[in-house]
Amino acid sequence: MSGIDVGEELGARAAQARALFLLRIRGRALAVAILPAAVAVVLFAAGAQGHLAGPAWDAVRWSVLGVAVVVLLVTVLVAVSVARARPAMSPTVPVPEEGAPDLYRLVRELADRLDVPAPSAVALTPDCDSWLEDRTHRALRPSRRTPAGGGDGDRTGDRSGDRSGDRAGETAPVLVIGSPFLWWMRVAELRAVLAPVVAGTGPSAHPDIAAARRFVRGLDAAIADAAAPGRGALRGAPLAFAGWVARLLLRACRDHAAEMERCVAAAASMRAQTVDYGLRIAAQEQVGLAYAGWDRLLTRVALPAWRMGRWPSRLDAGVVSALTELSRRDRLADGFALRLGERPACDLLEEPGVADEAASLLAARLFHGGPAESGPDWAPVDWQQYPDEVVDRKWRTEAARLHRVLDTLGVPRAAAGDPDVPTLARVMEQLSGPGGPGGPGEELAARIGAAVAREEAGRPGHGGQGHGGPGPAGPDSGAAEDPLDLWGPGPLPLFPLQPPRTGTELLADHVAAMVCCAAVDTAGAAPGLDWLDGPALLVGGERRADLAAPVLSLVEDGDPDPLLSWLAEVGVRSDKPVRLV
Repeated sequence: MSGIDVGEELGARAAQARALFLLRIRGRALAVAILPAAVAVVLFAAGAQGHLAGPAWDAVRWSVLGVAVVVLLVTVLVAVSVARARPAMSPTVPVPEEGAPDLYRLVRELADRLDVPAPSAVALTPDCDSWLEDRTHRALRPSRRTPAGGGDGDRTGDRSGDRSGDRAGETAPVLVIGSPFLWWMRVAELRAVLAPVVAGTGPSAHPDIAAARRFVRGLDAAIADAAAPGRGALRGAPLAFAGWVARLLLRACRDHAAEMERCVAAAASMRAQTVDYGLRIAAQEQVGLAYAGWDRLLTRVALPAWRMGRWPSRLDAGVVSALTELSRRDRLADGFALRLGERPACDLLEEPGVADEAASLLAARLFHGGPAESGPDWAPVDWQQYPDEVVDRKWRTEAARLHRVLDTLGVPRAAAGDPDVPTLARVMEQLSGPGGPGGPGEELAARIGAAVAREEAGRPGHGGQGHGGPGPAGPDSGAAEDPLDLWGPGPLPLFPLQPPRTGTELLADHVAAMVCCAAVDTAGAAPGLDWLDGPALLVGGERRADLAAPVLSLVEDGDPDPLLSWLAEVGVRSDKPVRLV
């Protein structure tokens, strides 16, 4: 037996040992629940045989029986609550086999090579992660899950399959793949990265591990159901008690469950070392690079579009462009662009554009809370339209908001001529000179922040529209309904991509937007897209990235000179009218 086999066996046995600990906790909880009933049986049996006779013992017997009945009823309540609770399910885009036969073939060949059961289906997640997920439960609730510490940075043992391989296909776990991986990675790299994930179906198929996971998953789901709002007092009180009991049990299970998952991941990682191990080490570098590019694309490029009511429909293709640009700029990334000559993993899909669009819409819903379907205030935008339909519109919308706030402060629009003409000079005159707390610049920043908050709170798709399916239904999980529907009509309770912006930051953004509008209207500049930094101002076809410092000097210090020098260099006329939306 090789060292790899020994390591895998040790990891699997350690996971099974931890699973037994979890099952013992369940058994002890059951034993405590039936203890009063057992005592009552003993007491009544003794009384029937003439032992422990007398009024005092009769009172004890009936008291213990009453306690036993109450405890059993409570036990049934908790058991039913745990059994009926809906385990977590990650929102994903289904990938039916007819839409990706090459991808399914790659996964099955990988499972055969690892001697583990093949996943029952494949799905995509708009995130840089991959994991196995059990979707055999009939009622599932959505969840934004976090990595549980799988080998090589992937979630490897999340939900069990069946090592024997003779169970029905629908009982095997679903393989969830991060969509950015498919577009950035090459086919061989994807296979190497998925090896430890698929290998997780082996050690996790042990019946004790599967039972322990069902137990922990049920407790977690019961706690979530108990905390759900909108329960009446009659139904809420029993559920709250069941949640309290489940929380106690889960606290006792936490350490053992975490260690069990680590052992399962370790065993899967050891088994996967027999498959493309050298390539897997290099592919992990691409995982980190894809994550960095994906995060930059979401925060710098997608977020401004989402805030404008538009969702980029080719985010995964944008990852390739962003990382290619990073390869061009960063000498540390030299050589990564050479990989682009190899076959990309997205070629394993029959219609990669359709999958990219579905994943892009799901990303918008998860990370921003947009509605499920396109509409007048929530429309897709491709990368060719992005500069005109997002960047230019963003600048002019913010410039218009800035002038509306100046109107509320009573600032005249122009010293002479048409009083309704908005100009950059009006903004600069208002901000020039005053500084320090309590000045007009601070009041303007506060009013800008309040205006942005009001508009975002009333934006369609952030409170009044329900969440439908992210794409056509397919054999993704055995559940026909979109899991995001379970959240209700409100926005998804997820963390924002960026922290809330301060009033000063918002004011600086609005002033910069006004400057960009003036540059476009009076100096022949144009809106553009930078794959790493988002909206960009193009002057003479080249990006100008030196606007932030002069704007901050004006906003924070009331010093207009740096911005005046910048305007003169570019040829912007601050006294000329600017077109607003």
